[in-house]
Amino acid sequence: GKDNQLGIDIWHKKYQQDNETFEEWLDRVSGRNQAIRKAIQEKKFLFGGRILSYRGMEKQGKKISLSNCYVITPPEDNIESIFECASKLARTYSYGGGCGIDISKLAPRGAKVNNAAKSTSGSVSFMELYDLVTGLIGQNGRRGAMMISLSCEHPDLEEFIKIKSDVDKINKANVSIKITDEFMQAVKNNEMFTLRFTRGETGEVITKEIDAYSVFGILCEMNWGYAEPGVLFWDRIRNWNLLNCDDDFEYGGVNPCAEEPLPSGGSCLLGSINLSEFVNEESKRFEYNDLKMMVRDAVFALNEVLEEGLPLHPLLEQRNLVRDWRQIGLGIFGLADMLIKMGIRYGSREAIELCDHIGFVIANEAINASSILARNKGFYTKYRPEAIAESDFYQSNTEHETKRSVEEYGLRNSQLLAIAPTGTISTMLGVSGGIEPIFEHSYQRKTESLHGHDEYYTVYTPIVREYMEKHGITDVSLLPDHFVTAKELDFRERIDMQSVWQKHIDASISSTINVPNDFTIDDVFDLYMYAWQNGLKGVTIFREGCRRTAILTKTDEEKDIAEGLRRGQVIRASDRCIGRKRTLHTGCGTLHCEAFFDPETGDLLETYLSKGSTGGCNSFMVGLSGMISLSARGGIDIYAIVDQLRSSGTCPSYAVRTATKHDTSKGSSCPVAVGRALIEMYEELNRERPPKISADKIATGLIDTDASAK
Repeated sequence: GKDNQLGIDIWHKKYQQDNETFEEWLDRVSGRNQAIRKAIQEKKFLFGGRILSYRGMEKQGKKISLSNCYVITPPEDNIESIFECASKLARTYSYGGGCGIDISKLAPRGAKVNNAAKSTSGSVSFMELYDLVTGLIGQNGRRGAMMISLSCEHPDLEEFIKIKSDVDKINKANVSIKITDEFMQAVKNNEMFTLRFTRGETGEVITKEIDAYSVFGILCEMNWGYAEPGVLFWDRIRNWNLLNCDDDFEYGGVNPCAEEPLPSGGSCLLGSINLSEFVNEESKRFEYNDLKMMVRDAVFALNEVLEEGLPLHPLLEQRNLVRDWRQIGLGIFGLADMLIKMGIRYGSREAIELCDHIGFVIANEAINASSILARNKGFYTKYRPEAIAESDFYQSNTEHETKRSVEEYGLRNSQLLAIAPTGTISTMLGVSGGIEPIFEHSYQRKTESLHGHDEYYTVYTPIVREYMEKHGITDVSLLPDHFVTAKELDFRERIDMQSVWQKHIDASISSTINVPNDFTIDDVFDLYMYAWQNGLKGVTIFREGCRRTAILTKTDEEKDIAEGLRRGQVIRASDRCIGRKRTLHTGCGTLHCEAFFDPETGDLLETYLSKGSTGGCNSFMVGLSGMISLSARGGIDIYAIVDQLRSSGTCPSYAVRTATKHDTSKGSSCPVAVGRALIEMYEELNRERPPKISADKIATGLIDTDASAK
């Protein structure tokens, strides 16, 4: 509607093609399936973004895929396979797919090799190759998305856990660890755990004994500080699905958001049901019959897209895997809005019981719909009826009539359900994403005033705004208790909700648990143990204020007012700044880097760069340091500044000196090395200084650059 300008903008920028009208878009995206066209129009269902953007566009000669998710065949332990994997990544990215890759088959650091190197640099070293490929291949204005995973039994485990602590490494990929029940049991019992790798080529067996509790503690510390690596409870992933009793099937990894475990070379396309549209506004009751019809229509529609998309996959192995296993990923969004409409608090016992019932209905109806398709079109190529019948997931999520149908006709799909983040499509409709609680009741937005200063106004989350207008409420503090936000929830309530949904999802759930800044490392430990004990397949946390940028924060547009500066304003660097210095060795000789920080906030304010006596582009360095300083005092976050410095690429002089003399500072060019140094000094200083003071206490440090120029 006209009151959802953000949603209209998303549609225009991401999904509309060639100035098509909304009606033309509906026809294209629905494939003229009238039931699904009506559901999209009524905001009850949306395909995943790939389908919304590109369904039907292959007729215009575009090389695209309709699948969101791919898992690339894991590289074998040889150089040819490692680089072949990079090639497959590049080709898949070029068609728009996000990729997962598992590196557990690569030999650990120090293993013997029969070539000039004598020993391998290890599995983790090749992550940089795959990360580079991900950053190079463009996808309609954005870069590829990737997940790199490693087994908890691999001897490079500790190095993998710590990889994201270097902010210059692996910036284009998410990373996760495949953790077994055996490892978690060792953590729980504070026991030793054996890491083991056998090299097929040489027969060499590499083992390493670790203290499971201590290593898991390092993982928790990394999550506390950097929000990664994520955790995949691999035994739960392998054992809770339709195929766990099928000896011909094996998962190869997970997609970038981890809601889709897939076989090697496999892929999946997505669609989601908006649960908030299935609440009767008057009675506040949930409309189960409407949901059942929607699930059936959605399964039918996703299979139609699967057929259309079969020849469009970039690689032959991907086309073969889809033909043989036919994975689809039907999920949900708008859960938090649904609960609010029904007057139920997210995370409460009532909410969990309701979700348990809704989840069962969705699973049963999806399996039944796949059986109806099998009756009409045949079962998937690799279907083994006895394996499906033995599956605990199947037995727990089907009624008698559905079982009878499957016994007679089989299944059209080997995988049916997954809950994706749905970030863009949920924002487009103005509802909550996936199974997440609402993030905030409101945020602040800035507008320029005719009176020469900024004015701020409050923008409410749509479900909150609707309720406040209906009930004449002007203050969010007066909202009923069931209007709960992510920050107000205890993590156990959050996990309980994911746990009950996982009972009814044969794939997995992409979900980030937001925790407050004062959440401790011990709390992270408790969260992961609770998640494992309650049957989650995976979980990611984000601690407010940690060093990695939030997936979802209150500081995008809203940051303009919360802590940001008016355009043309900078912070004055006083004489009380605290200085740090680094001497860097570059391709042109010595480079001196001095940085000065605010003593109260710890923020970067000034940078001075000067070359040593051995030549180089000193004027460039002076100019660069001035621009870094201006950016910092203009309110740009140091991590954003350093991200720009890192994007400057490789300098030939730097590369030659690195290769010949091996004495350069870490990096690939002077700007990259400077960025590393700035982060080191910033984090060193902030470990030593007292906690930051609030933004309003430094507000008097603002000056107007336009005025000062006069």
